[in-house]
Amino acid sequence: MATLTCPGCAATVSHDDLICFTCGTNLPRRGPVSEESTPPTVMQEYLRPDASAAPGTPRPATGPISPVVLRLSFPAGNVDVPAGTSLVLGRDPGEALVAAAFANYENVSRRHATSTVSDTGHATIRDEYSTNGTFVNDDRVLPGTDVRIGDGDRVRLAADVTAVVSLPGRQGFSTNGHHSAG
Repeated sequence: MATLTCPGCAATVSHDDLICFTCGTNLPRRGPVSEESTPPTVMQEYLRPDASAAPGTPRPATGPISPVVLRLSFPAGNVDVPAGTSLVLGRDPGEALVAAAFANYENVSRRHATSTVSDTGHATIRDEYSTNGTFVNDDRVLPGTDVRIGDGDRVRLAADVTAVVSLPGRQGFSTNGHHSAG
């Protein structure tokens, strides 16, 4: 498959990315991927083991980038949230960097929910007083309340936009799939 580049800054982007993680530009939607595996994200490339290291031994994280990334796998594509950041999910491009993913879902609010990953790798989602609600594993999130999400959880916006949560484990941090009000 040909290398894909961001129209805003010409950085290399993955077929499944909804935004450029270099400059924040919304990426145009493309047709279905014919590959069986998803290309690695920028974070996965950063965490790739050193060639000189023993097989399966990840390179220790250095520098300001945390190895913990929350990935929400929506039908329209993947949304990645690096540690120490928040991302608004919704249809309004002025509010949400990933608005293109929800453009065809009128029941998703313009500013529907905010997903946050702390510096320590704990992920939460907060309903932003949406019209049709945010759900974690079919439990409705109270508006304005942060709810913990973990690997394997299902996040649903409104009635029919569901994402599977991928949150890699990190030594010393629990990502066992349980959620609770934060």
